[in-house]
Formats: sequence, structure tokens, C-alpha cells
Amino acid sequence: MSETTVPVTTAASAASVAPAAGRARAARVALRTLTVLLALFYGVASALPKLIAHPSAVEAFDTMGWGSAAMYIIGVLELAGGIALLVPVLSGVAPLALSALMAGAFVVQMSYFDGENAATPLILIVPLALLAWTRRRSNADLVRLVKRRA
Repeated sequence: MSETTVPVTTAASAASVAPAAGRARAARVALRTLTVLLALFYGVASALPKLIAHPSAVEAFDTMGWGSAAMYIIGVLELAGGIALLVPVLSGVAPLALSALMAGAFVVQMSYFDGENAATPLILIVPLALLAWTRRRSNADLVRLVKRRA
């Protein structure tokens, strides 16, 4: 007759696993919520006014002397970044790209608008950096996918 070993789970060890699993689930839900909120922000609040040529966006780009082409390009980049936040394989690189866009927005705010809304891009970089850090493994998946296709 053979003996099989079964891991022994004590009540104390089972109790310590349950809160950890609950915290992990809460963290996943919070990150997913943050991702969706940022995607909505970039798609609706930031890109849409540029893509529909809202007068406030047109005025801002005219003030900079960049014209409507730059307004549409930046609007498309913001919309693409917002969508990419929701695509699993792009979820690590999208926050990095949007952070670079926000760094540019900070420079523009300081250069053309005397820092009037310069805090906004800096504030947005914080949750983007958090998403980039937590989703860094998806960057490795993206690199593998690109290498496989090359």
C-alpha cells in the first residue's frame, strides 16, 4: 500500500491567505477602475474636444500657432492611448506613451500659457506611472509578440 501526502492546512494559515486574496482582488479592481477612468478621460474629456474642433481647443492651438493639424494629431494620439489602455497587450506601453504626451503638455502649458494648467499633466502622470509599473509584464508580452512577427 502506498502513502500519499496531503498538505496540511491549519486554520491559522487558511485565515492568513483569505485576507491576502481579498486584498489582491481589491487591488485588481482598483487598477481596472483606474484604467477605465483614465481611458474615458483621454477618449472623451481630452481627445473629443480636439477631434470635434471645439472652440476652446481651436483657440488654444491658435494661441500656440500650431493650427488645426496639430490639434487633430494630438486628439488622435490621446484617443489611441485611451483605447490602448484597455487592450491587454498594450496596457503596459500605453501609460508610458501617454506619460510622454503629458510631459509635452506640461512643457506647452509652461511655455505658451504661463503655467495656467501645468499641474494637470503632472497629476495625470502619477496614475499613469502606477499603471505602467503594475503592467510592466505586458511589455515583455508585447516584445515577444513583435519578435515572433518579425
